[in-house]
Amino acid sequence: AWSFLGCCLSRGSSAGERALQYTVGQKIHGFTVKEVTAVPDLFLTSVKLSHDATGAQYLHAARDDSNNLFSVQFRTTPMDSTGVTHILEHTVLCGSQRFPCRDPFFKMLNRSLSTFMNTSRTFYSVINSTSIGCEKDMLFFFRQEGWRLEHKTPTDPSSRLMFKGVVFNEMKGEFSDNERLYAQRLQNKLLPDHTYAVVSGGEPLAIPDLTWEQLKHFHATHYHPSNARFFTYGDLPLEQHLQQIEEEALSKFERTEPNTAVPSQTHWDKPRVDHVTCRPDALAPDPMKQNTLCMSYLLGDITDTFETFTLSLLSSLMISGPNSPFYKALIEPEIGSDFSSSVGFDGSTRQASFTIGLQGMAEADTETVKHIIAQSIDDIIATGFEEEQIEALLHKIEIQMKHQSTSFGLALASYIASCWNHDGDPVQLLKISENVSRFRQCLKENPRYLQDKVQHYFKDNTHRLTLTMSPDERFLEKQAEAEEQKLQQKIQNLSDADHKDIYEKGLQLLAVQSTTQDASCLPALKVSDIEPIIPYTPVQLGTAGGVPVQCCEQPTNGMVYFRAMCNLNSLPEDLKIYVPLFCSVITKLGCGELDYRQQAQRIELKTGGMSVSPQIIPDTDDLDLYEQGIILSSSCLDRNLPDMFQLWSDIFNSPHFDDEQHLRVLVMMSSQELSNGISYSGHMYAMTRAARTLVPTADLQETFGGMDQVKFMKSIAEMTDLTSVLRKLPWIKRHLLNPENMRCAVNATPQKMSDAAGEVERFMGNIAANRKERKPVRPTVVEVRSLDPQAASSASRKLISEPHFKPCQMKTYFQLPFNVNFVSECVRTVPFSHADYASLCILARMMTAKFLHGEIREKGGAYGGGARMGGGGLFSFYSYRDPNSTQTLSAFRGGVEWARAGKFTQQDINEAKLSVFSAVDAPVAPSDKGHDILTHLYLGVGQQTCGVAILGPENESIRKDPSWVVK
Repeated sequence: AWSFLGCCLSRGSSAGERALQYTVGQKIHGFTVKEVTAVPDLFLTSVKLSHDATGAQYLHAARDDSNNLFSVQFRTTPMDSTGVTHILEHTVLCGSQRFPCRDPFFKMLNRSLSTFMNTSRTFYSVINSTSIGCEKDMLFFFRQEGWRLEHKTPTDPSSRLMFKGVVFNEMKGEFSDNERLYAQRLQNKLLPDHTYAVVSGGEPLAIPDLTWEQLKHFHATHYHPSNARFFTYGDLPLEQHLQQIEEEALSKFERTEPNTAVPSQTHWDKPRVDHVTCRPDALAPDPMKQNTLCMSYLLGDITDTFETFTLSLLSSLMISGPNSPFYKALIEPEIGSDFSSSVGFDGSTRQASFTIGLQGMAEADTETVKHIIAQSIDDIIATGFEEEQIEALLHKIEIQMKHQSTSFGLALASYIASCWNHDGDPVQLLKISENVSRFRQCLKENPRYLQDKVQHYFKDNTHRLTLTMSPDERFLEKQAEAEEQKLQQKIQNLSDADHKDIYEKGLQLLAVQSTTQDASCLPALKVSDIEPIIPYTPVQLGTAGGVPVQCCEQPTNGMVYFRAMCNLNSLPEDLKIYVPLFCSVITKLGCGELDYRQQAQRIELKTGGMSVSPQIIPDTDDLDLYEQGIILSSSCLDRNLPDMFQLWSDIFNSPHFDDEQHLRVLVMMSSQELSNGISYSGHMYAMTRAARTLVPTADLQETFGGMDQVKFMKSIAEMTDLTSVLRKLPWIKRHLLNPENMRCAVNATPQKMSDAAGEVERFMGNIAANRKERKPVRPTVVEVRSLDPQAASSASRKLISEPHFKPCQMKTYFQLPFNVNFVSECVRTVPFSHADYASLCILARMMTAKFLHGEIREKGGAYGGGARMGGGGLFSFYSYRDPNSTQTLSAFRGGVEWARAGKFTQQDINEAKLSVFSAVDAPVAPSDKGHDILTHLYLGVGQQTCGVAILGPENESIRKDPSWVVK
């Protein structure tokens, strides 16, 4: 609930002081000021206004932050599952009267230094127009983005008819994800009376029922200033923006009375039970345990901000970490693989809800899980929570308020959206300290305050849904049959004239999609507008106990950030695949005198989190040279510095590797998370696999984070005895947590840097016994010193060289139970320092915007696709939730031919440069300043060596092609 928090700059905000000068009742360009409030917790001043003529609401958060944000949201309440809100969102972003070109949002990514430009639900980061634009053009885009009947090959009227459309394919992909499917059905069935009963994004088989007339009517009734909430953030000039919004948009409208409010759900007088089915998961940790069961409780109205704050806290106390009662009762007995991803507090709907339950469980355990949930609620009412648990949670809120984020405005907009959307007070949400103080007072006045809430909202609550989900072997088959039946119903009603019309419209849409767009109507920066020099981050370099230390003084708002890099050159090859598992469990097994529960509590109470993750850093000059290691990362309030480093000392000196049962719990959770992530991040897995035979770093990345790691973790999860795994962890620890192979960095305020440096020195002394020079496994180790003249005293980095690595081509197909594909092709090119590297970065951006977007998304119907140039010398093509497979590979090759033929202009090149610069110039938080110096990570078709990978449904033509490896 508070993950948005994080302050960007220091106190005494001049933007906030200027905003405090506005007065209630003041008239500004057709708006009236309603409220002016200082919010010292977040160093901002809020100004609430309303538009006199239309009633549009406006909130400005004035703050000294140049990373400004503009957004407008509409309250959209669909009453069917045709996806009208989703398709309308896509369609209006395809152009307007004022900006009559296809996809102005995508084009603006290459014409500005925007750090974010997107929509979520019906929440826009920019307003484009005052009408739906040219109706003829928009009808084309409705068919492209929503759905259409079209020949498989639009130019061949003899090819079969099929459903096409970007949203249609996106939602097919969405419903391939079992956990998302479950979450959708859970909401539909818990709130069945109004808009939450339908699939707002669109049920794939309901989408073809949406007509153009219905879309236009929905736009007319919902996309109106009287139904709008404007939000601006940062140090932008408020009055100038109000004037522009009034003159260019709002002055053209009159007030309406939009009937878009969501009524309260009628409270049930008795609990309900329901069941849904899903596809089997071939990568489930235990193939015999693929059921899900949750109990979901309807809570209070989210516009009661303090009650919502309290219930969100209560939710965290019940489920977060190994000290929480539901973790102890449901996770540790190994009944399921993990909590369902729906578990927890949900404040996105008009009335909040809390869900508790498991995924990866056996059907036979259904009654057991129900009993455990009921018993746990009784136990909480009887015993409550330890004071230290509550303090750890409140400490987490304090950390999140102090942590500085570069996307604060965007996160703020998302945080207030739901409450404001349902006519709650968004400013009240921002008064975090006030809510914390009131919460403490409630506990002081009534020690059973939280137990009484559990009694009221859980024990005595009759509005409770128990929803189970089980796999159906024919699930995808039934979906395909239902889609075919729907298609045949549509086709049977077609006349000869309709057939002819479909063919002609297919050709017309293809012609529109193939037309080069004139984007000159859109605003654009010039390359000459860009600052030519990247700001330099000064750091001080020294040593502590023989370990190189980098100190970076930053305005961290009372926080201290610590990172360390340890190489794994001496780790035996057969243990490398265990590194991600080691990283995920090393901070969760207990250490020193603390068992794993006490360790988790101490980490929550004294730090902002402690993590370890694998790290692969390609060399900037040689594709076959790289650094391999792990990154240790943590943060804390400066008053807790000694406690944070004591925790790290205990992890280095005396980690616990003796609890097989707890390791099994962590393994199951990790394996389930990896399995669930494939349908969401399939394009990343495809790119990793496609690259694995091209450069050594990609082969190692496949081991650490590709399909190899997914299958390895599944095999570990299936083991009946984890003793052999447990025995490997101390060996890995000896090689990895070794000060001999370490360098570290600290970011803190100038006032606290000497304290932090002293604690690092003490830490290095505490762990000195772990220091041992170990022989590297790979024979060729290259020592590289920094090119930075200020870094002359720094220790060298020890890189692995693989001079005999032979790149080779491989085509891999992973047959998975999805109904969309994830496609990738990677090409080995040149390292970062090569003269052609920058050109390839620009080519990737330009090819994406000017060719691949049109071919893969607009024509092909995939949700996304493009090309990117990575710092490791890999030029990667990809597609996401794609109805096509080999056709997309042809589009990739078409992109190469398009570039070879020079079918681009100087303006195209300039726009691609701006796109690259937007990544280079993106704001960097004080916590992350100097991080690239520590890791030597940089920005991130020549040779003929390439690799290909596809994750997707059964594909007969690929299966019969001997050039593919099918898995």
